[in-house]
Parts: sequence; structure tokens; C-alpha cells
Amino acid sequence: MSAQQETLATAQLEHERLTSLISSMADAVIAVDEDLKVVLYNGAALNILDVNGSLRGKSLKSILHLFDQNTQAVNVTNLVKNVSIPTTSRDTLLHYDDGSVANMYVSIAPVRLGYGEAGESGYVILLRDITREKSLEEERDEFISVVSHELRTPIAIAEGNISNAEFMSQKGASLEQIVNALHVAHEQVLFLAGLINDLSTLSRAERGTLHIEAEAINVHELCKELVATYLPEAQKKDLKFHLDLDPHLEVLNSSKLYVREVLQNFITNAIKYTESGSVRLSARQSTNGVKFFITDTGIGISKPDKERVFDKFFRSEDFRTRATSGTGLGLYVTMKLARLLRATIDIESELNKGSVFTITIPSMGSSLETKSR
Repeated sequence: MSAQQETLATAQLEHERLTSLISSMADAVIAVDEDLKVVLYNGAALNILDVNGSLRGKSLKSILHLFDQNTQAVNVTNLVKNVSIPTTSRDTLLHYDDGSVANMYVSIAPVRLGYGEAGESGYVILLRDITREKSLEEERDEFISVVSHELRTPIAIAEGNISNAEFMSQKGASLEQIVNALHVAHEQVLFLAGLINDLSTLSRAERGTLHIEAEAINVHELCKELVATYLPEAQKKDLKFHLDLDPHLEVLNSSKLYVREVLQNFITNAIKYTESGSVRLSARQSTNGVKFFITDTGIGISKPDKERVFDKFFRSEDFRTRATSGTGLGLYVTMKLARLLRATIDIESELNKGSVFTITIPSMGSSLETKSR
């Protein structure tokens, strides 16, 4: 074999190895020549571009339709041609023919496509779908923003009222004034405790570390305890709090802790968003379980909001909802717990007339332990 043949054979082997390496990559790889014509690509490129057939010889601008964060089309030719050193971006969007959009990580590097000094130059474009990553980043940023805002207000109110109580005690103010200031501060501390509890439960639910240890629950006693706990809160708003129990209720085998938390989240919401009238907690026997009803005469929920009421951080744009404090985590956590209990939740609601939340919780085996989803 001549030296030239050996060189060609070596070049061919290296090319095959390179092709094999690129084909095995999970990221989309597209190599183009100086004229931005495709000379090499892998299967991941076909998937991410959502095309069938060969890309070889096609112009880059005909297959790669990128947009910026303002949905303005990116001139792919200028984008690539202006690159003199490896460049990356996480702020690019890829539009598909069906109207869907994906966030893209884009890496562009100038390379020499051939071998030796005479080798042709070109570019290698690497693409990765980071839509989920961007979504998680946005969710994280929203989480930090919401929680910091919700923490700031009660801390400021609590600190202000405690300072006032201290000042009034030094100035000889009446005991009633001091007690009122401390009472307001205490309410804000309780709100913070509830928020921290929601965040703790959410964290464990998201990590899948919540577990059920089923036990025998006396539904009559549980419901009476809940009414006794939240009756004072209802009475502060001049609301009636009714209890309606099926006398033939059987023992419910489930997690008492999580059943209580699910019910109390709906009860506190019912009281919060009801300005006049009543709240009712009912329980009826159902097939292999218990059906709970939380009924109120509150502001109700619009049809669009019903579709999103269990979404993380969701709060209705209704001014009456915005007038009350909240993070939009309560019902999201509640749904997580309901799924853990294998429960189903139904909503009937009409604006300005009230809502009925129906929670059907099945009995479980006493030794059952299951992970959250």
C-alpha cells in the first residue's frame, strides 16, 4: 500500500470514528461548510428539527428556524457567519410547523472540516432542547419571588406590632391596647407557621418522600374536631359553620394526618373566601370509603379558574381573591396529598353563589405504605 493510500485509509477511519461519535451523541449536531450547507448531522438533529429524510446539502437557514425571546426571527446566516470563537446561547427559541415552541441551547463553533492546512473550514452547531430546564428556572424564580413577598408582609406587621406593644408598655398604655397589638402580631406568626408548613409539605411531596401509614379513623370524631378548631375563625366573620354527618359512617382506614390536612385546607379556604352566609362540612358513606363535602356561600370560582385552581402558585385575578393573603400553594399541596390518599376531588361552583368541594377518600389496608407521586 502506498503512502497516499495509507493516508486516505487513515483519514477514512478517522472520519468513520467521528461519524460514529456524533451519531451516538444525545445532543443534535449539524456540521456545515463555509456556504452553510449541511455536510454532517446525527439522528438527534433529525429529531430536534422534526424532519424526515436527509439534511445533507441543504442550507442551514432552510432547516433551522430560530427566534429570540421577543419572538423576532433570527437571521441564522448572520448568526453563524459572525462567530469567530465558540459561542453559546440559552435564550433562543425554535419554532415548529405545528405552532409549538421549544427553548434551545445553541452552541456554534468554527471548525476545519477537512484535514491539514488545506482542509475546508465550516461550523458545527450543537442544539439541545432545554424547555423543561427553562420552565424549572422560571418556576424557581417565581417561587423565590412569591415566597419572599409573602414572608416580608407578615414579618413586617408582626415586628411593627411587637414594637408598638413594647413602646406602649413603656408609656403606660392600657392593657387592652397592648393585647390588641400582640394579638395582631400573633396572627401573623400563625400565618408564617402555616406558610412554612405548606413549604415543608411541598418540598417532601416534590421529592417523593411522603408516605402513608394507614390507621383506623373515626370520621365522626375527626369532623367534630375540625369544626371545633375552625368555628372561632368562622364566628369572627359572622359565618355559620354547620356539621352534617351520616350516622352510619364506618371507620376509614387512611392517613389521619393527611386526611385532616386535606379537609382543613378546604375548610380554611371556604371560610377565607366567604363573606356572609355559611360553611358546611358533610360526610357520607361511599363504596369502600367516605365522601366529604365542603360547601360554602362564598365568592365562587369561575370556569377558567376551575381548570387551574390546583396549579402551583395559581391565584385568581378576581379582586376579592387578591384582597386576601396567600401563596397559591395550599391547593397544590392539597392535590398532592389527595393523590397520595388515592382520593378524588370534584368541584361545583358558581360565581357569587358559592362552591362545593367533594373529596372521596377510599379505605386502605392498615399496613399500606405508599410513596407520593
